[in-house]
Amino acid sequence: MTRKLQHWFALSEQGAKDLTRAVIWCFVCNLSLMLPVGVVLFTARHLLNCLENGADPMARFGICAGAGLAVLILLFVLHWFQYASLYLATYQESASRRVSLAETLRKLPLSFFWNRDLSDLTATMIADCSSLDQMFSHYVPQLFASVFSTAVIGICMFCCDWRMAAAVLWVVPVAVALTVGSRKIQDSLGTQNILNKRAVADCIQEGLETIRDIKACGRQTAYLNELEGKLRTMESGSIRSELATGVFVCSAQAFLRVGLATTVLAGSALLLSGELSFLYFLGFLFAAARLYDPLGLVLQNIAATFNAKLQIDRMRSILEQPVQEGTEDFAPANYDIAFDHVSFAYREGAGVLDDVSFTARQGEVTALIGPSGGGKSTACRLAARFWDVTGGRVTLGGTDVSGVEPESLLRFYSMVFQDVVLFRDTVMENIRLGRRGATDEEVLAAARAAQCDSFIRRLPRGYQTVIGENGATLSGGERQRISIARALLKNAPVVLLDEATASLDVENESAVQAALSRLLKGKTVLVIAHRMRTVAGADHVVVLENGRVAQQGTPAELLKAGGLYRRMAELQRASAQWRLGGDSSGQTELRETP
Repeated sequence: MTRKLQHWFALSEQGAKDLTRAVIWCFVCNLSLMLPVGVVLFTARHLLNCLENGADPMARFGICAGAGLAVLILLFVLHWFQYASLYLATYQESASRRVSLAETLRKLPLSFFWNRDLSDLTATMIADCSSLDQMFSHYVPQLFASVFSTAVIGICMFCCDWRMAAAVLWVVPVAVALTVGSRKIQDSLGTQNILNKRAVADCIQEGLETIRDIKACGRQTAYLNELEGKLRTMESGSIRSELATGVFVCSAQAFLRVGLATTVLAGSALLLSGELSFLYFLGFLFAAARLYDPLGLVLQNIAATFNAKLQIDRMRSILEQPVQEGTEDFAPANYDIAFDHVSFAYREGAGVLDDVSFTARQGEVTALIGPSGGGKSTACRLAARFWDVTGGRVTLGGTDVSGVEPESLLRFYSMVFQDVVLFRDTVMENIRLGRRGATDEEVLAAARAAQCDSFIRRLPRGYQTVIGENGATLSGGERQRISIARALLKNAPVVLLDEATASLDVENESAVQAALSRLLKGKTVLVIAHRMRTVAGADHVVVLENGRVAQQGTPAELLKAGGLYRRMAELQRASAQWRLGGDSSGQTELRETP
């Protein structure tokens, strides 16, 4: 049962056990609500007996008052345990759910994120989790408990008088059928409502990310009109979804009240015919009044569960994704990276690499060059197992990286990519991210080696300056130098550089390259570069074109052999001699320097 609850509601094992416990306590509390009915009947019987016998009604007042007080204390204790099982356990499961999602996302290959919208993932982590918190604290336990308690109370009613029980309960299956029968309509409208909300979130996120381009191109009005249209669609969709749920639920709850009328009519008829005592009639009236309240919650909770099921399905689609696994005990004999007939596609029918084979040896710099879209960055990421190959294999020290747990593998890699990621934290901590536990002196040494020290000391608080989100307060070159300092601090035996100096000016590029040359000695270096002067010092060059190895060898060998490498070198040499100038009409043009 625990495993089924885990699957149905995307719960942890402890969360499923806590849900079972919460259902039991809600069930007990629902049954306990019949105790006041018993006290009232007991008191009423005492009063009737006193009236019939001419006794003093106050003779047993203490017993009645004591019974009432005992019931109140018992209700308080039971509802306290119910509160703890519902809310406190829900808060703990909420934290576990978010940690579980984060852990799953951490272990997923990057191919998963390639095909998922960021705002959709954010909505699942935040909005969907919040909706489920409310569901498990207000809906699901009460739903199951109300079903069970209604069944128990109904059986007791039938044991007392089947005619009165039928008069009370006949409305229940009709009301439940009315609510359950509307599921398809509610699911359809609920799904569309989620899609509308996601479209609004996408539009807002896109606007925040591209605000400079929107302003530069004068597209503010068009963007706001688009956002307003999506907001109107979301608003109308939300109204339709809420209206559909409200119509069916309120109709079913109103129909339940018809049961009170049939209870009064049936009871009155039986009472007048002498087939039912007044106390039994009074008891069924009180029981019906108490029974319909949790039943009304059942109907409301059924509809709420239908809506929450959509969020559960979205969450389960993440939690059930196959994660990257492998051995954690990994100690390679050496740090050679070998591509052995590797093929890869981000999605079916869109191949990026096809039968790629080369070796990046330890102690050498291996450069990947070629036209844009040729698969250089993809190959670099496959080497670190950001994705798993679709054909062939990638090895580190002779071990297939697909069999190594990603975090164990990445201990041996330092990486600097074109897209630098910095955090809203101090400069010191952004660099220290490369190696947890590094001393301040080690961080400063890495910063100096990456030519960061001079611009960092110009910041308001130096290394303790908190930079904006993703380093928004820094220039592109400064962000990239911090990324390089982070990689140098890690000092891993394998270094992956994807256009690591692309955002640097000529002076800083030369200084950083000199630092890299000293600090990367003896390591396996895989570098992606477009500038041929960067490649000239490499030990081995692999030319990728259209996802295949077009050429490989030393720079001198490739220049001598001709082909794509030499053509790229000649084109860059020729482009270096072009300059901006103006013609006689004042038009700007490119001119070749004589």
